[in-house]
Amino acid sequence: MARYVFVTGGVVSSVGKGIVTASLGRILKARGLTVSILKLDPYINVDPGTMSPYQ
Repeated sequence: MARYVFVTGGVVSSVGKGIVTASLGRILKARGLTVSILKLDPYINVDPGTMSPYQ
């Protein structure tokens, strides 16, 4: 049975989300689980780096 873990956060914390996701994936792999990471960027035709964190 597949199980999913979602890591979410604001625009500014993209580096932190990547580190948390990679670390969690490594821990789960060390416990013998199969891990696949998928990054989803919901901003269509918008550069999130130029957005205000308050948007």
